[in-house]
Amino acid sequence: MPGYPEPSPGLVISYSFLWSEEAEKGQVEGRKDRPCAIVVALVAADPAAPRQVTVIPITHSPPRNPDVAIEIPRRVKEHLGLDSDRSWIILDEFNVFAWPGFDLRPMGQDGRTDYGFLPPRLFDQLIEKIRQLDLQGVIARTPRD
Repeated sequence: MPGYPEPSPGLVISYSFLWSEEAEKGQVEGRKDRPCAIVVALVAADPAAPRQVTVIPITHSPPRNPDVAIEIPRRVKEHLGLDSDRSWIILDEFNVFAWPGFDLRPMGQDGRTDYGFLPPRLFDQLIEKIRQLDLQGVIARTPRD
């Protein structure tokens, strides 16, 4: 099984995402493994300390509020090796955890945990929308450690 990739902004990983409404109900595990995009990967001052990573989920479910999501273009889905069904990146739900954490999930026989990187233009677009949502105070952050 290969080692874990370096956690970098824009990397899409396989992760057991815990939605804030699930956490509020007392759940500690996500319902299923899903692609998630890393938006922040902080380096600790102590090199022995784990990196703190923030991820946002990718889902097939159309967003209740389209202002808090970006639909992933078909070509990007193909580039990442995702299925052909419509998918959205949800921008107002975060999970924060120490890398690699217990909820990073291997995919397939080779044990990879990542799909690859979002294109820079799409990543920049989602970061700008996240900044706007953060200023509005609508982002839910769920700690996973």
